[in-house]
Amino acid sequence: MRPLSDGPWIGPAANGYWRTGQTLAANLDIDTRRRRLRFRAWHRGIRETDLIMGRFADAYIETFTVEEMADFERLLEIPDRDILDWVTGASPVPKDAMTPMLGRILAFHGTR
Repeated sequence: MRPLSDGPWIGPAANGYWRTGQTLAANLDIDTRRRRLRFRAWHRGIRETDLIMGRFADAYIETFTVEEMADFERLLEIPDRDILDWVTGASPVPKDAMTPMLGRILAFHGTR
């Protein structure tokens, strides 16, 4: 992160959106936030992870509460390789990374 010459720090916000002094997601209506989450789930970088996260988002995003959307946003910040390894069973999920939302994703894909 770097400071602006005359303003606040910029960089990734805790919710996964970039900020310039304020949290962007707090200003979005729920439908816009869902659309953005679905887009981010389908455009991660590795196609296999796009399929993992995108298919899950398509199936459940309309039922997410605001808290569940925040949990899903945090999962979208995890590197693609880690998500792919956990879902395929190539490596175990670390205890500190196992959240209820990740458990739902693993169950959705038959890993758990």
